[in-house]
Amino acid sequence: MSSPRPKPPASPAHRSTAGPVRATAALAAASAVLLTLVAVAWPPLLSFDRWAAETLHRSAVREPGFVHVNRVLTDWVWDPWTMRILIAVAVLWLWQRRERLLAVWVAAATVLGALLQTLLKSAVGRERPQWPDPVDSAHLAAFPSGHAMTATVVCCLLLWLLRLHGAQGRLWFWSVAAAVVSVIGVGLTRLYLGVHWPTDVLAGWLMGAGWAGFSIVLYERLVRSRRD
Repeated sequence: MSSPRPKPPASPAHRSTAGPVRATAALAAASAVLLTLVAVAWPPLLSFDRWAAETLHRSAVREPGFVHVNRVLTDWVWDPWTMRILIAVAVLWLWQRRERLLAVWVAAATVLGALLQTLLKSAVGRERPQWPDPVDSAHLAAFPSGHAMTATVVCCLLLWLLRLHGAQGRLWFWSVAAAVVSVIGVGLTRLYLGVHWPTDVLAGWLMGAGWAGFSIVLYERLVRSRRD
């Protein structure tokens, strides 16, 4: 009786992406759960959203100076178009270095991420918080937060590009710090200005990280593994 043949060892590229694949799957699962709870209007979740939004709005009404700071941050520093300009600069840099496929991949991941965000907003159709004394305004549906999702996708992709090109030491530390501050900060500004529910922002973070992770893993598996 012949013994079963041993399975061939996994390639280095597949081993290196095993962790990111699991993380991406976990993000996708968490996003799906949150999407479902929002879509069915789960009462405990809606109660938490309302309580947190009302608490922050009361603070914002009392602090017009801090509101102005948040509006500058959300409209200029962490605006989705600011994030897209950063990606455009990175894509042009890659193109000049003749890394054409990687440049197209990053651009496509960013564009498709924005399209996914738009489709989700239309599908869920969640209304934004309504206040008798608003401190800011926003259009389109609320879920997920476009600012939070765009910043997460862009920051994840930029960190990945830096890692691909050998970033380490102080450059890597400050790049990660800037990305974390930007992703968390933009979500908090949207909440403080009263234009999103907390779960909108959480969904933007989860879905943005999940989409960026999916794009990165797909590139590593389909492109880099073949080159290696």
